[in-house]
Amino acid sequence: MKLSTEELDGGITKVVLDGRLDIEGAAAIDLKMNVIAGSSKLLLLDLQEVTFLGSMGLRSIVVPAQAVRRRGGKVVIFAPVKMVEEVLKASSIDALIPIRHELADALAALA
Repeated sequence: MKLSTEELDGGITKVVLDGRLDIEGAAAIDLKMNVIAGSSKLLLLDLQEVTFLGSMGLRSIVVPAQAVRRRGGKVVIFAPVKMVEEVLKASSIDALIPIRHELADALAALA
């Protein structure tokens, strides 16, 4: 699992995840995600390149998102592939973190 970040206008931190968010993938990004969540108020999680999402991977997304929200911030999941989106919806993560497929919509949800 690869993780990269990009700072966008308006104080938005874009986190791009690439690979499988399984036990190994989650272990690879957990610390980085928690550091990012501790310093960002607006987080755009780009899941376009995530090919698998397991329960540990869900945790790697939800725990940092909750930390951001507790500090009054916002988190949006951007463009998950169909299988990943189905896992997010089946576990009701989409009720906590909005999912958007258009970048303009995702950025508007963070405004």
